[in-house]
Amino acid sequence: MSTITLADIRRNSKIRAYIEGANQVLYAMGYTEHGLRHAGLVANVAKMVCLKLNYSERQAELAAIAGFLHDIGNVINRNEHAQVGGSLAFHLLEELGMDPEEIAIIVSAIGNHEETTGRPVNYASAAVILADKSDVHYTRVQNPNREEFDIHDRVNFAAQQSRLRVYQKEQVIELELTVDQTIASVMEYFEIFLTRMAMCRKAAELLNCEFHISINGLQIG
Repeated sequence: MSTITLADIRRNSKIRAYIEGANQVLYAMGYTEHGLRHAGLVANVAKMVCLKLNYSERQAELAAIAGFLHDIGNVINRNEHAQVGGSLAFHLLEELGMDPEEIAIIVSAIGNHEETTGRPVNYASAAVILADKSDVHYTRVQNPNREEFDIHDRVNFAAQQSRLRVYQKEQVIELELTVDQTIASVMEYFEIFLTRMAMCRKAAELLNCEFHISINGLQIG
């Protein structure tokens, strides 16, 4: 079996084509960006979460790979994209010769990252959930016409900065947001992200942490 790294996954032309294709599907449907930028950020943040909480380098690498691949199922359809993505990743990673035990961790993380159908089932899935749901930022908006923004576009466009911090000693994972409230209100943020934040709370609990949110310096929870 081969030791597959995030670098191997990043430079794989087939995987990159599928992720770019997935983003094109979502762009056509009016969704925010889910391409290589989002994939790379989720991979890096998931790895950071694991390392900050003293998981091994290899465990962190597996979480990062799951993070990079987590939205690949959108290349087929948005509906059930997590489960489809897990299946697609299974075949891609098996083709690369990855160890089955490592594949199992990755595909379960991918298959359980969406709040409507999944739940944190292991450390990697928890890290991916936290990394994915914390990517709220104006650069994700793909609609060039502000007059046509829906609530998701407005909330993302209003987010000037988002950062996930891990406080190991306090056992706290905190999402820090800077929001321009002239574009979208804090209430609008919670209107569309409440179920995602609840999932983040469960993910943090699996990692033996509390989940907090601060918006414009004010701690919400």
